[in-house]
Amino acid sequence: MIVRDLQPADLAAAAVLLGQLGYPLSETELQERLDRVTAASDHAVRVAESEGVIVGLIHVFERPALEKPCEAVVQSLVVDGRHRGTGIGVLLMRDAEAWARSRRLASVTLYTRVDRDAARAFYERLGYQRSATSHQMRCDL
Repeated sequence: MIVRDLQPADLAAAAVLLGQLGYPLSETELQERLDRVTAASDHAVRVAESEGVIVGLIHVFERPALEKPCEAVVQSLVVDGRHRGTGIGVLLMRDAEAWARSRRLASVTLYTRVDRDAARAFYERLGYQRSATSHQMRCDL
Protein backbone atom coordinates (compact mmCIF):
# COMPACT_ATOMS: atom_id res chain seq x y z
CA MET A 1 0.00 0.00 0.00
CA ILE A 2 1.34 3.41 -0.93
CA VAL A 3 -0.01 6.91 -0.38
CA ARG A 4 0.87 9.40 -3.08
CA ASP A 5 -0.34 12.56 -4.78
CA LEU A 6 -3.33 12.15 -7.05
CA GLN A 7 -2.27 11.99 -10.70
CA PRO A 8 -4.32 12.80 -13.83
CA ALA A 9 -4.64 9.08 -14.58
CA ASP A 10 -6.44 8.65 -11.22
CA LEU A 11 -9.36 10.90 -12.19
CA ALA A 12 -11.87 8.14 -13.02
CA ALA A 13 -11.11 6.26 -9.81
CA ALA A 14 -11.38 9.48 -7.80
CA ALA A 15 -14.80 10.19 -9.33
CA VAL A 16 -16.00 6.71 -8.35
CA LEU A 17 -14.75 7.18 -4.78
CA LEU A 18 -16.41 10.58 -4.42
CA GLY A 19 -19.62 9.02 -5.71
CA GLN A 20 -19.37 6.42 -2.95
CA LEU A 21 -19.00 9.28 -0.47
CA GLY A 22 -22.33 10.63 -1.73
CA TYR A 23 -21.06 13.24 -4.18
CA PRO A 24 -21.61 11.87 -7.69
CA LEU A 25 -19.97 13.96 -10.38
CA SER A 26 -18.66 13.56 -13.88
CA GLU A 27 -14.97 13.32 -14.64
CA THR A 28 -15.23 16.71 -16.37
CA GLU A 29 -16.70 18.33 -13.28
CA LEU A 30 -14.11 16.65 -11.07
CA GLN A 31 -11.30 17.84 -13.36
CA GLU A 32 -12.56 21.42 -13.09
CA ARG A 33 -12.69 21.19 -9.30
CA LEU A 34 -9.33 19.46 -9.12
CA ASP A 35 -7.73 22.16 -11.27
CA ARG A 36 -8.85 24.81 -8.77
CA VAL A 37 -7.76 22.79 -5.75
CA THR A 38 -4.35 21.83 -7.09
CA ALA A 39 -3.64 25.38 -8.27
CA ALA A 40 -3.39 26.32 -4.60
CA SER A 41 -0.14 25.40 -2.87
CA ASP A 42 -1.94 25.02 0.45
CA HIS A 43 -4.01 21.99 -0.67
CA ALA A 44 -3.03 18.34 -1.00
CA VAL A 45 -4.98 15.57 -2.70
CA ARG A 46 -3.57 12.15 -1.94
CA VAL A 47 -4.61 8.63 -2.87
CA ALA A 48 -4.01 5.21 -1.39
CA GLU A 49 -2.97 2.69 -4.02
CA SER A 50 -2.94 -1.07 -3.56
CA GLU A 51 -1.56 -3.29 -6.32
CA GLY A 52 -2.11 -0.55 -8.90
CA VAL A 53 -5.70 0.18 -7.82
CA ILE A 54 -6.81 3.42 -6.17
CA VAL A 55 -8.64 2.41 -2.98
CA GLY A 56 -8.84 5.68 -1.06
CA LEU A 57 -8.61 9.45 -1.37
CA ILE A 58 -8.04 12.35 0.98
CA HIS A 59 -8.13 16.11 0.40
CA VAL A 60 -6.56 18.33 3.06
CA PHE A 61 -5.88 22.05 3.02
CA GLU A 62 -4.45 24.81 5.16
CA ARG A 63 -6.98 27.23 6.60
CA PRO A 64 -5.84 30.51 8.12
CA ALA A 65 -8.13 32.24 10.58
CA LEU A 66 -8.21 35.36 12.68
CA GLU A 67 -9.55 33.87 15.90
CA LYS A 68 -7.28 30.82 16.10
CA PRO A 69 -3.99 29.50 14.76
CA CYS A 70 -3.83 28.26 11.19
CA GLU A 71 -5.03 24.66 10.93
CA ALA A 72 -5.33 21.82 8.46
CA VAL A 73 -8.82 20.84 7.33
CA VAL A 74 -9.60 17.39 5.99
CA GLN A 75 -12.14 18.28 3.36
CA SER A 76 -12.83 14.76 2.17
CA LEU A 77 -11.81 11.24 3.03
CA VAL A 78 -13.19 8.17 1.31
CA VAL A 79 -12.13 4.54 1.16
CA ASP A 80 -13.57 2.21 -1.45
CA GLY A 81 -16.45 0.29 0.09
CA ARG A 82 -14.78 -3.06 -0.63
CA HIS A 83 -11.70 -2.01 1.35
CA ARG A 84 -13.18 -0.31 4.40
CA GLY A 85 -12.05 -1.62 7.74
CA THR A 86 -8.60 -2.59 6.44
CA GLY A 87 -6.62 0.38 7.77
CA ILE A 88 -6.63 2.51 4.62
CA GLY A 89 -8.59 5.32 6.25
CA VAL A 90 -6.16 5.37 9.16
CA LEU A 91 -3.23 5.47 6.74
CA LEU A 92 -4.74 8.41 4.83
CA MET A 93 -5.57 10.32 8.02
CA ARG A 94 -2.05 9.81 9.36
CA ASP A 95 -0.72 11.07 6.03
CA ALA A 96 -2.86 14.22 6.35
CA GLU A 97 -1.65 14.71 9.92
CA ALA A 98 1.97 14.39 8.76
CA TRP A 99 1.25 16.95 6.02
CA ALA A 100 -0.11 19.32 8.69
CA ARG A 101 2.94 18.80 10.93
CA SER A 102 5.28 19.45 7.99
CA ARG A 103 3.56 22.81 7.55
CA ARG A 104 3.72 23.52 11.30
CA LEU A 105 -0.05 23.79 11.60
CA ALA A 106 -1.64 23.87 15.06
CA SER A 107 -4.32 21.23 14.50
CA VAL A 108 -6.24 19.06 12.08
CA THR A 109 -9.97 19.57 11.87
CA LEU A 110 -12.70 17.90 9.83
CA TYR A 111 -16.42 17.92 9.36
CA THR A 112 -18.74 14.99 8.93
CA ARG A 113 -22.44 14.87 8.30
CA VAL A 114 -24.74 14.22 11.23
CA ASP A 115 -26.03 11.01 9.62
CA ARG A 116 -22.56 9.43 9.39
CA ASP A 117 -22.35 7.61 12.71
CA ALA A 118 -19.68 5.19 11.49
CA ALA A 119 -17.49 8.07 10.31
CA ARG A 120 -17.77 9.84 13.65
CA ALA A 121 -16.87 6.63 15.49
CA PHE A 122 -13.87 6.16 13.17
CA TYR A 123 -12.54 9.67 13.85
CA GLU A 124 -13.06 9.25 17.59
CA ARG A 125 -11.04 5.99 17.50
CA LEU A 126 -8.23 8.05 15.94
CA GLY A 127 -8.39 10.52 18.82
CA TYR A 128 -10.52 13.26 17.26
CA GLN A 129 -13.03 14.94 19.54
CA ARG A 130 -16.25 16.72 18.67
CA SER A 131 -15.66 20.40 19.24
CA ALA A 132 -18.36 22.24 17.32
CA THR A 133 -21.43 22.02 15.19
CA SER A 134 -21.91 23.89 11.97
CA HIS A 135 -24.82 25.29 10.04
CA GLN A 136 -25.06 25.75 6.31
CA MET A 137 -27.17 27.81 3.96
CA ARG A 138 -26.92 27.19 0.24
CA CYS A 139 -26.24 30.15 -2.00
CA ASP A 140 -28.12 29.79 -5.25
CA LEU A 141 -25.99 31.40 -7.91
